[in-house]
Amino acid sequence: MNDVWVVNASPVIALAKADRLHLLLDLCKELLVPEAVVAEILAGPPSDPARQAIERGWGLAVAPHHIAPELLEWGLGNGETAVLAVAMERRPATAVLDDAAARTCANALGIEVVGTLGVVFRAKRRAVIPSAADVLKALRVAGLHLDDKMVCSALEGIGEIWE
Repeated sequence: MNDVWVVNASPVIALAKADRLHLLLDLCKELLVPEAVVAEILAGPPSDPARQAIERGWGLAVAPHHIAPELLEWGLGNGETAVLAVAMERRPATAVLDDAAARTCANALGIEVVGTLGVVFRAKRRAVIPSAADVLKALRVAGLHLDDKMVCSALEGIGEIWE
């Protein structure tokens, strides 16, 4: 896992709603939030915990200097495009995003990628949290869709149970 993470809106929103936003800062040395992602989060309701965190100065807002043509060809959203563009500029950087098309693009462009679930499992492996299952339950309550079979299998691999 790289020291620099570039995060998209969905992991920030989900982790903030579950009161686990600190996990992102706990797992990397530098957390970058592209300006397009900041704008997306700030467009949310004033009560949104992610918006409140951004308004308090959480994360380091950045803008890509250049967006490579091969990235634009994927037709991703502004946030996902900005995340991957910044990750390309800051190689080796990890893109933190959940969007399937953006993850496929990241893999095709050789960018390390992790999603919200991957953040939780890394936090467990590094002993930042005592239980991945408890965090996943909080994320589900916060509205994150979780595939039970996938979660059961992943938790089994670290000796936890999904109930």
